Amino acid sequence: MNKKNSVRKINLLHTLFAVQRDLIVGGQAVMEGVMMRTPSAYAIAVRKSDGSIIKKAESLPKWSDKYKWLNIPILRGGATLIQSMALGIKALNFSAQIAHEDMEEQEALEKAKELQTQPVLAEGTFDENFTKAKPKVVMPEKKEKKQAQTAGAVGSIIFALGFNVLLFIVAPLILTNVLFIALGWAEAPAILANAGWFEMVKAYIWEVKPHSWVAFNLIDGLVRMFFFVVMIFSMSYLKDIRRVFEYHGAEHKTVFAWEKGAELTPENAHVQKRQHPRCGTSFLMVVMLVAIVLFSVIKFDALWLNLLVRIILMPLVAGLSYEIIRYAAKKESSAVFKLITLPGIWLQNITTQEPDSEQLEVAIEALKESLKFEPVDAEEVPAFDRELEVVV
Repeated sequence: MNKKNSVRKINLLHTLFAVQRDLIVGGQAVMEGVMMRTPSAYAIAVRKSDGSIIKKAESLPKWSDKYKWLNIPILRGGATLIQSMALGIKALNFSAQIAHEDMEEQEALEKAKELQTQPVLAEGTFDENFTKAKPKVVMPEKKEKKQAQTAGAVGSIIFALGFNVLLFIVAPLILTNVLFIALGWAEAPAILANAGWFEMVKAYIWEVKPHSWVAFNLIDGLVRMFFFVVMIFSMSYLKDIRRVFEYHGAEHKTVFAWEKGAELTPENAHVQKRQHPRCGTSFLMVVMLVAIVLFSVIKFDALWLNLLVRIILMPLVAGLSYEIIRYAAKKESSAVFKLITLPGIWLQNITTQEPDSEQLEVAIEALKESLKFEPVDAEEVPAFDRELEVVV
C-alpha cells in the first residue's frame, strides 16, 4: 500500500471513529420494494409496474445521542424494537401507497385505450355530458393527509401489538393450561355438578397450577413457536407474500455484499447468502427461547397475573434477545450463542426466497440512498475496517 492510500485510509478511519457509533445497516422488505436503514437515515425503494423505481429517503432523529440511557445494554434493545416497528409500518404504508397509485395509473391507461376505440363527438369529447358539467377544483390537503397517515401508522402499531399479544401470549398460555389439566399434569379445578358452561370455562382458565412450572413454560413456549412457524409457513403460499419474501432475500444479499466490501451490483449480491444471523426472524425465535427461560422463574396461580407479567416483561425479553443476537453475529462469539440463533437461520429458508436481478437492484438503490445521509462516505471505507451491526 502506497503512502497516499495509507494517509487516505487513516483519515477515513479517524472521521468514522469521530462519529462514535457503529455503522448500522439493516432493512425490511415491503410491497415490491425494500427499506434500508443506516444510523442517520432510512430509504425506501419501490419498483412500479412500468419498471421505474420510486425512492424516498429521510434522516432519522438521534435519540441515542440525546438520551444517553438508550445506549445502555438491554434498554437499547427495547427502544430499537419500538423504533424499528414504527419505521417498518411507515415503510409498508409508503409501498402500499405507491402500489395503489400504480394501480390507478394502469386503470387510467386501460380506460384511455378503450376510449380511443369509441367515436368522437362534435364537441371533441367522448362524453355527451362533458360540456354540461361544471368544473370542480380540488385543493391539496397536505397537512390533513399527513395527519391521517400518522394516525393510520399509530393504529397499525396498536393493532399489531394487540394481535401479537393475543396470538403469542394469551392463546398459548390458555391452551397449555387446558392441556395440562386434561392430561393430569396440573391440579384439576373444583367444578360444581350443576355448573354451567361459563363456570366450567372459567374454572379451567382462571387458575394455573401445574405440577411442574418448568415443564409448563416449556410447553407454553413450544406452542408459541408452533403458532409462529405455522403462520409463517402458511403465509409463504400466498403469491404476494412470496414476493415480499423474495425482496427479503434481496435485502439480505445486499447487506452481505455491503459487509464484505463488494461493489453494490446485482451480480455481486447474487452470490451472497440469503440467511443472515441478525435477521428479524432470528430475533423473534430468540425472543421465544428467552421467554421460556425467564418465565420459568416467575409463578402465579392466577391466570391474569401470569398474562400481566408476560406482557410487562416483554421489553426485558426483547432487550435480552437483542443483546444475544448482537453478540452471536460477532466472529468471536461462542458456539452457544450461535446455537441459540440457529432455529432462526433455519426458518429464514421460508421467510427469504431467491430474488432476481431486478429485486436486487431495488435493494441496492435503497441502501445507496440511505448511505447518502451518513457523515462519512461509508462506501469508501474498506470492508475489514467496518464495524457493522445489522438488524433486519
